[in-house]
Amino acid sequence: MDQPEHAPTRPLEQLKIINWAQVRAGQDWIRSRGLTMQQAFVLSYLADSPGAIQRDIAQATRTTAANVSGVLRGLEARDLVERRFEHGDERSKRVFATDAGIELVAGREEAMIAVDESILAPLTRSERAALQTLLNKITADLPILGDS
Repeated sequence: MDQPEHAPTRPLEQLKIINWAQVRAGQDWIRSRGLTMQQAFVLSYLADSPGAIQRDIAQATRTTAANVSGVLRGLEARDLVERRFEHGDERSKRVFATDAGIELVAGREEAMIAVDESILAPLTRSERAALQTLLNKITADLPILGDS
């Protein structure tokens, strides 16, 4: 496949193109469900961590409790999450994704794996193995995404 004249030629520029294709596919998947990125992240988090408190959600999403409160209000209005009092204590609310909320974000991982497969489709099995080896070598001493 021929590259356009203005196509990036430096390896890390090309990796940015790959990353952008992944991000765009993820955004399209989320938008197709009528969600924002934050709403999808919160729903996914609650599907994995039912009964989380708002502070935990804020920490996981790296945002403020006030921002999470707004996201939760929007999700509650669509019956995608519900807040419940813990043991009758009105000061302690736990947040749960509803079945509809869980269903809405189900399949995201599989969709992203399919995107990765389509990106890697031009490579043979041995080329994929070689790419993995090179990427392992490059990333060996880099911080893991999300680590401080």
